[in-house]
Amino acid sequence: MSQTEVVDARPDDTQHTEPTVTRPTLSESLERVVDGFHVEATLDWLDNHPPHVIADQLARMDAVQAGIAFRLLDKDQALAVFEELEPVDQQQILQGLRDQSFRDLVEGMAPDDRARMLREAPAKVAKKVLAGLSSRERRRTAALLGYPEGSAGQFMTPALVALPGNLTVAEALSVVRAKGSDAETVYTLPVVDKGRRLSGIVELRELVLSGPETMVSDLVVTEPAFARATDSAEKAARLMRETNDINLPVVDSEDRLVGLLTIDDAVEVIEAADSEDVARQAGSAPWEGHYMAAGVIQLARYRALWLLLLLFAATLTVSVTGMFEGTLEQAGQLALFIPLLIGAGGNAGAQAATACVRALAVGEVRVSDLFKVIWRECRVGLVLGAMLASAGLVIGALFVGPAVAAVVAVTLVLICGWAATIGGTMPLLAKKLRIDPAVVSAPMVTTLVDATGLIIYFTTAKVVLGI
Repeated sequence: MSQTEVVDARPDDTQHTEPTVTRPTLSESLERVVDGFHVEATLDWLDNHPPHVIADQLARMDAVQAGIAFRLLDKDQALAVFEELEPVDQQQILQGLRDQSFRDLVEGMAPDDRARMLREAPAKVAKKVLAGLSSRERRRTAALLGYPEGSAGQFMTPALVALPGNLTVAEALSVVRAKGSDAETVYTLPVVDKGRRLSGIVELRELVLSGPETMVSDLVVTEPAFARATDSAEKAARLMRETNDINLPVVDSEDRLVGLLTIDDAVEVIEAADSEDVARQAGSAPWEGHYMAAGVIQLARYRALWLLLLLFAATLTVSVTGMFEGTLEQAGQLALFIPLLIGAGGNAGAQAATACVRALAVGEVRVSDLFKVIWRECRVGLVLGAMLASAGLVIGALFVGPAVAAVVAVTLVLICGWAATIGGTMPLLAKKLRIDPAVVSAPMVTTLVDATGLIIYFTTAKVVLGI
């Protein structure tokens, strides 16, 4: 062996190897990657997922994990992810950032997104956000915060490009190029007069496809759909859905243009409204933030109040049963069908209430349709009751004889008719009294129908059985 030859006498299992980092799979959660303490693996995961997926994962994580992952995002990616988060999750991220990172993030946000976050932020966070903004962005944000809670003005963006109608297409496109970088959207271009009053809209597509000398006034859609800044944001968002607009002009009380409600904000408004309705219909208070990040005590607190109210309301059922104790003693078999009857009535009422709340939300039913809804739901309930009664008559005859079976059958018809009428009527009455129809939730309707259904049952038994 030559002197310069080197022999590695170490066994194979002791050979030195560089540590390797396993690349995360696309299906692996961000939480598991962060828990592994591999920065490279986390960066790789973040690079391979879009902002909305990253935001969903951050919302599922605790404050420490979310802060670690968020700090690894580059500036542009961080802003895109941050705007996808709910306000409660945004606050959690902001509280863990250094001052310069904090200022950069909130300065880069769209004014409407920033205002929405500040409305729900603690005073300390809101003050810090406003203090870190440039004077221009501070004025924009303060203007949005001045509108009523839940109004279109709070959700619109003031960052837009408005055109006068006396421009040519070439001149209009020059305006868009000059001002478009500061606007949230340029796909819909409001056209205004000298007083900034809305006179119409023109789509960017029309400008691009038209000749340079064509006048903007020749392309304007006059009398466009619009909302006032003080209108309900949900109403404005549903108007966009009806008209298939991707942006909706928002004006003040004097028809001056003040902003645009964009499609992404409209979708969020409708989603929030529908989520609130679903929660209230289920007898629960709506909560903010991601369900998976909410604590057990937090969820229980949101549900407890309604359950307590319904518990006290259910004492009506106990009281009614006590009133007819003598009837039960004379015909004990009647007790066998109490769960069946109140269950059928409660379900019929809940179905009607849910259908009516949904119809109100999408504008298919108005308060003025009250008597039409009563007549409609009454007939629907009677038809359903007749269908159930045919089955109940057979079941009752097999178990307790024809007399009690007849009582059950007649009661099913009456209870279903009554329950559907109540379920369809209460949301409309709530709307008339300026109460959220979803508050008249299915559990509340069910509890009311349970008590009144027992009265119908025992009264029918007295008449049919002569007791």
